[in-house]
Amino acid sequence: MKRHVILFLALILTAFCAQAEDGSKLWLRYQTASNATIKFSGKKSPTTDIAINELSAQWRGAPISLALSTNKEIKALGNDGFRITGGESGVTIASSSDKGLLYGAFHLLRLQECGALGATIDITESPAYRLRILNHWDNLDRSVERGYAGKSLWEWEKLPAEISPRYREYARANASIGINGSVLNNVNASPTILTPEYLQKAKAIADIFRAWGIRVYLSVNFSSPKIIGGLETSDPLDKNVQLWWKQKAAEIYKLIPDFGGFLVKANSEGQPGPHDFGRTHADGANMLADALAPHGGIVMWRAFVYNPLSDDRARQAYEEFMPLDGKFRNNVIIQVKNGPVDFQPREPFTPLFGAMQRTPVMPELQITQEYLGFSNHLVFLAPLFEEFLKTDTYARGQGSTVAAVTDGSLMGHSISAIAGVANTGSDSNWCGHHFAQSNWYAFGRLAWNHKLSSAHIADEWIRQTFGDDNLLLKNLSDMMMRSREAAVDYMMPLCLHHIFSTNHHYGPEPWFWNPNMRRDWQPPYYHKADSAGVGFNRTSTGSNAVAQYFSPLRETYANLATCPENLLLWFHHLPWDYKMKNGRTLWDELCYRYARGVDETRDFQKIWDRMEHKVDADRFAAVRHKLQIQARDAIWWRDACLLYFQTFSAMPIPFELERPVYDLPRLMKQPRSTEAYILEGNYLIK
Repeated sequence: MKRHVILFLALILTAFCAQAEDGSKLWLRYQTASNATIKFSGKKSPTTDIAINELSAQWRGAPISLALSTNKEIKALGNDGFRITGGESGVTIASSSDKGLLYGAFHLLRLQECGALGATIDITESPAYRLRILNHWDNLDRSVERGYAGKSLWEWEKLPAEISPRYREYARANASIGINGSVLNNVNASPTILTPEYLQKAKAIADIFRAWGIRVYLSVNFSSPKIIGGLETSDPLDKNVQLWWKQKAAEIYKLIPDFGGFLVKANSEGQPGPHDFGRTHADGANMLADALAPHGGIVMWRAFVYNPLSDDRARQAYEEFMPLDGKFRNNVIIQVKNGPVDFQPREPFTPLFGAMQRTPVMPELQITQEYLGFSNHLVFLAPLFEEFLKTDTYARGQGSTVAAVTDGSLMGHSISAIAGVANTGSDSNWCGHHFAQSNWYAFGRLAWNHKLSSAHIADEWIRQTFGDDNLLLKNLSDMMMRSREAAVDYMMPLCLHHIFSTNHHYGPEPWFWNPNMRRDWQPPYYHKADSAGVGFNRTSTGSNAVAQYFSPLRETYANLATCPENLLLWFHHLPWDYKMKNGRTLWDELCYRYARGVDETRDFQKIWDRMEHKVDADRFAAVRHKLQIQARDAIWWRDACLLYFQTFSAMPIPFELERPVYDLPRLMKQPRSTEAYILEGNYLIK
């Protein structure tokens, strides 16, 4: 009898564990099975089979017809575009390609899950960017640079013999939001990725991804011909080097016929490149482009470059690439980070957007939260992405938004692309924080349609991930939509920037200075705090970075009367008693904004706690723990920054604001590495 009881309890425990909510389903957690009627016309493929299976399992409406169409209007939508029409008697999804049918199927299911289907349907969709790519900064040892969700998804040591089921799940998630490319390895690339052994491994992944409409790309090390090819040089103008790359490209395409191309980080942060041989970025990119061109591949050449001797790192990409505009092959696209420095909580856009008009340029956004609290902080990034994409560059007059100058609509380039640095890893919930999944989702949705609002994307993601309870929707959306601005407030208000700990970019360390290190890797280079004030002067009396922008932006940013206050300390070094538009001094305004950031994180805790009865216990507890960490970290940021800057301002913190809970000497003695501390959220609490 006792044995039976134990067995019964074990079965209950097993069933309970099986039902535990670990977040692994992402936003693809359809609530009800279906018995949908699906008809297909055209030539079937593995991709159309997936579309049919997804609809058969999940669609709960009228019978569906999937149609591959040569109709002129349908073909005009491109290979990825689709049209959905119909009503209660039946629905038709039409596209000129099997990929378009797959995207149409996922879009219809998204509308169903979001309760956004009317009695009649007439929807036409085509993506804003032709290439919508995730960049994985994954290393071959399965570590992930700036990754905070476990190990790399790619089990290189087991490939190609063993195929993880997560490869298919990853591909399905990407296809559901329109992502059609994946760079498998770190931009700080190991040449080993191009060896026959690892190309076979990449082929195994590409074979899984293909049916989901996803092409594989590889980051390459510019010195590969010398390191793994046995050549004496990697000079891009050397004929033997050129031949090596052509043969390597042919080898790759024999294995992976739909291989997308190369991503290259060159002459940046110690990486090799054409400058090592007295050549230009164009020389290097064009050599690779020529090797890929016969196969239809492209080169994504990163513009993340900066000189340690420069007086202003923010100017470097423009200075290095503008003289080369128009000198790149047609299958080269320049990949540019959204801001001129490095994925800061807030930056103005990089002036190369709009300035380079004869060469296609693609945005690089960071989905992983390198500078935004890693996977510990809830920071919904859609508002950051939206702010960037909708900013007007004035490249060809008013309306020349970053989106317009990069999606092909304004400049007319044949290639258009956008990249996001992925936040995925081996953690069961994929991203380390349940809410960080929303940033992966947001990137995909904005890459497809950059006219979507952040609020709309938040609503979609919440409905598909947590359900459609009205109170839940209202509260979670409110929390998400406030989260980016809250992070800016408790980290770097008024566009203070890059004052993180130099070693790991998690916590604050505005005081750190080592004369033996690069200046531009240390906070004082950026905040320039002294007894006279704080901020980086980028006007004509300083670095003159404003000159890299088109009018009227350069005048707007340079003029204190018109410079947006949320960019103030990016462009100006101002006295501590400078009067803000609200009448406060600059010092007081910093104090109030840091305080507001702390208060917001505390409010997020209250909002989440009120939702306990509307969220499963597993995810509720996991998110509550992360919010506790974030609230402590916000206080850490507030106290460290205000107490340090107060040593220069010599001004009191307004009496009505909460006092610091830490003291500066203790904060300055904290260990500077120990990433394990950070990831556990115990950096200050031992």
